[in-house]
Amino acid sequence: MIRVLLVDDEELVRSGLRLILEASGDIAIAGEARDGAEAVSAVRRLRPDVVLMDVRMPGLDGLSSAARILSGQDPPKLVMLTTFDLDEYVHEALRLGAVGFLLKDTPPRELAAAVRTVAGGQAMLSPSVTKRLLDSYANRAPSRAEAARKQLAALTGREEDVIRALARGLSNAEIGRELRLTEATVKAHVSRVLAKLGLANRVQAAILVHDADLA
Repeated sequence: MIRVLLVDDEELVRSGLRLILEASGDIAIAGEARDGAEAVSAVRRLRPDVVLMDVRMPGLDGLSSAARILSGQDPPKLVMLTTFDLDEYVHEALRLGAVGFLLKDTPPRELAAAVRTVAGGQAMLSPSVTKRLLDSYANRAPSRAEAARKQLAALTGREEDVIRALARGLSNAEIGRELRLTEATVKAHVSRVLAKLGLANRVQAAILVHDADLA
């Protein structure tokens, strides 16, 4: 069973998420929290596999809570719950190490699938959901783009091909088909790229590529 912690200040939202996820059969709700402070405490006490957390909450907000949770030892997979009017906020959460984000009106089947995806070690990079988030950086400062390009310059040509494909939301299997590589080879490339760039996950890699305007 995948153990999930639900974090949202609205009881109705938490109840809806609980009903949807528990109906999946392979997901159990480890606990609930009403704000960021409760979330930090609950993570330490319950050790969930996945945390679904609202971005904006009273008291300790989602971003501050994410920073504390993800800096801990062996942190859970963290997914932010959001609406598109908080794109900049979510982007920062992803930089901290969150593995993705979901809209609160995500269809039930997709919600359960998303939890399974992140619990299995994959990031949430659905192009249909991330496009607007990444588009919000069209007017980003030139210094950010330049810094991102300098960081990516450490990669080989093949590694750059892999990270560009990754930034488009492709899975390892899809990248392999596109670049004519085995899935195992792609996985090895991704691991080397993350290590070389000092990144925690695929989401951070995708953000770096978009910051560099190379996607």
